Amino acid sequence: MVQREWVEKDFYKELGVSSDASDSEIKSVARKLMAENHPDRNPNNPVAEERYKAVGEAKDVLLDKAKRKEYDETRRLFANGGGRRFGGGGGGGGNFGGFGGEGVEFNLGDLFDAAPQTGGANIGDLFGGLFGRGAQQPRPSRPRRGNDLETETELSFLEATKGVAMPLRLTSPAPCTNCHGSGARPGTSPKVCPNCNGAGVVNRNQGAFGFSEPCTECRGTGSIIEEPCDECGGKGATTRTRTINVRIPPGVEDGQRIRLAGQGEAGLRGAPSGDLFVTVHVRPDKVFGRTGDDLTVTVPVSFHELALGTTLSVPTLEGKVGVRVPKGTSDGRILRVRGRGVPKRAGGHGDLLVTVKVAVPPNVEGEAAEALEAYAKAERASGFDPRAGWAGA
Repeated sequence: MVQREWVEKDFYKELGVSSDASDSEIKSVARKLMAENHPDRNPNNPVAEERYKAVGEAKDVLLDKAKRKEYDETRRLFANGGGRRFGGGGGGGGNFGGFGGEGVEFNLGDLFDAAPQTGGANIGDLFGGLFGRGAQQPRPSRPRRGNDLETETELSFLEATKGVAMPLRLTSPAPCTNCHGSGARPGTSPKVCPNCNGAGVVNRNQGAFGFSEPCTECRGTGSIIEEPCDECGGKGATTRTRTINVRIPPGVEDGQRIRLAGQGEAGLRGAPSGDLFVTVHVRPDKVFGRTGDDLTVTVPVSFHELALGTTLSVPTLEGKVGVRVPKGTSDGRILRVRGRGVPKRAGGHGDLLVTVKVAVPPNVEGEAAEALEAYAKAERASGFDPRAGWAGA
């Protein structure tokens, strides 16, 4: 049960952050810890693998606003931990009286799962409204879904804007290829547990209370594997290195996470696999930049090209395009070319934004210097003053 597990775990402590930590702080810390404990960096290290899984679980809960709110409320309600003693005899001081004798130990997990034989509601039922679930009878335990996995990849600017298919190597639990995830030796099948009849839980009485607890014979799964698979030992999953082909969509941005459903850690004994989240890092390009869906480029030009006008040959994601520079264009002006930018998720493309930047020659000599002097003289004679009206002039 999620609520019981949450009471027993401190996700904030797992990440080493305070309970009022921001999403960005949680994301940054979790990314660092998951990178340090990633199975690829720590092969055959079960401690690092468990740490990796714990950090991933904490991150998934704390970065989901609804789950984090529910988790915080659960922790506040049961801040004193998993077990609590209720004394007998009297009726004050917060104790449950009327049961006589010494105090009775109640485990918080039992209180959550308790299903009184007398028809009363258990603690889980009482708080069902808070946790978004109503009273319910014990249901057969299902094999646990696999954990979500995270990895990172780096793309060039052009790969990110155009999209690319690429292989990713992962080391993680995956469905056993020998038993196909069932956990049973090929040719055999899991049997219904005779102790709980497949329910995964059994009932027991403790004084005036009736409790339901996981079946010890099948460990709450509802089934027993009499002949476990030789390769996975009955788990239905083995840790192995696998290569999957990933299609990165066009227009992906730096830092964007891509979800690949069912490509995460394998579930135990045939349960669904988790998801794989790929964080994309984009290397900067020497020519192109990006503003949203618009492609940006800065083109060096000479003064006479701006003064007299010209047509520039400008690179795009799909070859070159001619861009007209009007006569008298100022330095730093941005010229827009419609539909030649980055592919949009909803279809179509952004625009190409061309910034013109005057390049000044480092040395002007000979005829060029004479011509420039003559131009400067003619410019002054025309009355043009580049600093007219500037700084109070």
